[in-house]
Amino acid sequence: MYIPPAFAEDRPEELHAIMQAASLPVLVSTIIDAPNTTRMIATHLPLTLHGDTLIGHFAKANEHWKNFNENAESLAIFTAVDGYISPSWYAAKQEHGKVVPTWNYEAVHVYGRLEIITAPQDILSIVTKLTKRYEEPRAHPWHVSDAPDDYIAAQLKGIVGVVLNISRIEGKRKLNQNRATADREGVIAGLADGNPQLAAAMLKTLQ
Repeated sequence: MYIPPAFAEDRPEELHAIMQAASLPVLVSTIIDAPNTTRMIATHLPLTLHGDTLIGHFAKANEHWKNFNENAESLAIFTAVDGYISPSWYAAKQEHGKVVPTWNYEAVHVYGRLEIITAPQDILSIVTKLTKRYEEPRAHPWHVSDAPDDYIAAQLKGIVGVVLNISRIEGKRKLNQNRATADREGVIAGLADGNPQLAAAMLKTLQ
């Protein structure tokens, strides 16, 4: 990921917050089709941080887990808030007009080796952790144990677990930090109604 110094984010707590806020990560790997022949494959799937790993699961029919290159790193891409930035919001537009549109966003790239989990109890553990992560904020969380054991066992037969053993993490917050304060304040005001989450993220960079 291209990361100009002004947009670099390497604080672990902030990287984890972006990952937590991302709605649906993308996991990208290379596949070996034949000797000296590779291609890329990507799967959209929920992933959650567990220690020094990301955990999730594939549908058993997904070729991603069957044919990925075990000798190469995979990449999980997380995008949190993002949005279009109109040059009309910049104070500089009124001063000299030398402004153009851009796109602001928060993103984290996580690299590591994939490990596939096929033991039913280990898959159940992954599913339980994922469920807790997404259900916990609800007033009345659903638990895996709420469903009949035989039903859950049947559902687990259709998936395999995946663990990304993290080797490195890159983070980027592109929130107009390279522009004058007046321009940034203008963008925050412009985003207030249509994209308040992005506006709030930008406001934090001014504090």
